[in-house]
Amino acid sequence: MAAHRQAHGAPLNYFLHAGGPAAGPSMHLGWALAALSMSVVVIVALLLVIALARRRRVPADARLAHGETAALRWIYAGTGISSVALIAALVYTLVTLDSVAAPSRAPTLTLTVTAYDWWWKIEYGEADGAPAFVTANEIHIPVGEPVKIVLQSADVIHAFWVPQLAGKTQTIPGQTNEQWIQADAPGVYRGQCSQFCGAQHAHMAFEVVAQDRPGFDAWRRAQAQPVARETTDALAAHGQQLFHARCAGCHTVRGTDATGVQAPDLTHLDSRGLIAAGALTNTPEHQLDWIRHAQRIKPDSLMPSIDLTSSEASALSAYLATLH
Repeated sequence: MAAHRQAHGAPLNYFLHAGGPAAGPSMHLGWALAALSMSVVVIVALLLVIALARRRRVPADARLAHGETAALRWIYAGTGISSVALIAALVYTLVTLDSVAAPSRAPTLTLTVTAYDWWWKIEYGEADGAPAFVTANEIHIPVGEPVKIVLQSADVIHAFWVPQLAGKTQTIPGQTNEQWIQADAPGVYRGQCSQFCGAQHAHMAFEVVAQDRPGFDAWRRAQAQPVARETTDALAAHGQQLFHARCAGCHTVRGTDATGVQAPDLTHLDSRGLIAAGALTNTPEHQLDWIRHAQRIKPDSLMPSIDLTSSEASALSAYLATLH
């Protein structure tokens, strides 16, 4: 069982730190726009305080005309300064968008990511003799290399967002969008759906695991392999029968008769750090908790809560432990 890999910091403060070239310019733009907004708030508040505290020294008969003239001067000055600031912000934003639109060199890897309510399907194509395969909720990439992400949606509008690696890109039914990510250092980078997509939108997370090239290639070769069709352990064999009877209609385990496509591919389940699209860490206890209480953990998800006896739970857990 893979130990849970915790990324640095709280999950959604990642946009404060860039971990790749596609995220750095966007982070700087965000700080600049935040500084501009705060400056406007401070200036307006200061002018309001000055206006309230200022004593009028103009004679009553000249007050109206003087007030109108002064007000117009402030309006002209404010409009001019605001226009310059907004135009500068627009230019900076357009330059930033252009700088992150494409990587400086051709991507070395292309992935197809399909968003579902509420999980992520990741497809790796054939490469370097390794066959294509599908995984779920965990993306592995080589460090220092641009990766192209082809985005699709199977149901509603979602948004693919890895704050430390790139900005947000929507996944829209019937439309294919693209973005790219690159990690400057090995590590685990948290991703999240950032477009409200239903009851479990908050529980639609994923992880991007950046590895050195040899480590990534080894992971890819291992993930492309099917599991053994039959297990020799009696308890695990019973668990496999239970899995085929209750789970194979939705889940795939390559190398077996389980070929469902409506739910995550579980071929190498135990190699992942999280399950249920980030709702739980991947431990034997949490696997059974998810199977038994899916509708308590993620209400309205397509995963049903499944009743298991103690012996069935032990057998199913023993089988899942073989999916590494």
